[in-house]
Amino acid sequence: MVLAGDLYRPKNPGAGELPALVLSGPFGAVKEQSSGLYAQTFAERGFVTLAFDPSFTGESGGEVRNVASPDIFTEDFSAAVDQLGLLPDVDREGIGAMAICGLSGMALTAASGDSRIKAVATASMYDMSRSMSRSHKDGYTLEQRHKVIEYLSQQRWIDAEKGTFALGFHELPFDANGQLLKGNRVLPEKLPANPDPVLAAFFDYCRTPRGFHPRAINSTTAWTATTPMSFFEFPLAANIAMIAPSPILLVAGANAHSRYYSEDAYKAASGPKQLVIVRDADHVDLYDRLEKIPFDRLEAFFRQNLKQA
Repeated sequence: MVLAGDLYRPKNPGAGELPALVLSGPFGAVKEQSSGLYAQTFAERGFVTLAFDPSFTGESGGEVRNVASPDIFTEDFSAAVDQLGLLPDVDREGIGAMAICGLSGMALTAASGDSRIKAVATASMYDMSRSMSRSHKDGYTLEQRHKVIEYLSQQRWIDAEKGTFALGFHELPFDANGQLLKGNRVLPEKLPANPDPVLAAFFDYCRTPRGFHPRAINSTTAWTATTPMSFFEFPLAANIAMIAPSPILLVAGANAHSRYYSEDAYKAASGPKQLVIVRDADHVDLYDRLEKIPFDRLEAFFRQNLKQA
């Protein structure tokens, strides 16, 4: 599979090899959205950056489309490192990873098995394996987890018989009667009255001119309905302690519904680690709110740990 990425370079790089970053996320986004904004900003600050579309999404290769994989998305980060390290102006000993939202778990997982990633930072981290297999704040009961597995397993029969791949929710909710809810869009066409604040925040980025992109799954469609199966089977960041001695920086909004993912990853990490909580910020604020994203802190972290003065 061939990945598509946008390469950013500083306008006035100076002499010598430069530090570099691979970037991706959020989950269901494309390189022209949040990761591209981060890549542009880091390039303005002197880094060579590569924002890429994960496999099966955006302009990257891979069939069937709209499939997410904890394994392959992790490998995508290493493939992006391959590409950066082949550039003559990049310092191979100075390559880091930066991920936003749902690609953060893959970036951390990649760093746990690829020592070429010398430092890794995340913003609004989501652990998609944990989210899909246990729900928000591990809210699934054991019975509900088995219900989700049964639904996914039966959907495999339906897809196999039809020779097509249905779309569906990747995070499956239950109604008040304990029935599993199904749908074929990540976000609704229109925001309902009195929406959940988290839904409203995602909608405001993905479904409005603020962040809409026609190739983004979050903006237009959904993942394949059976996508969660592999995330039940393969937990991300299971070896997060192995990232050490490479350092980790985790950034989360103080008001983010996802804040606990960053806090728990911080506790699980064994080596050099930092946790930055951004005041008056929610989860989606760290996608594109330049006044809230702590770029000074991120730049200092990467410069210190990618051997750049």
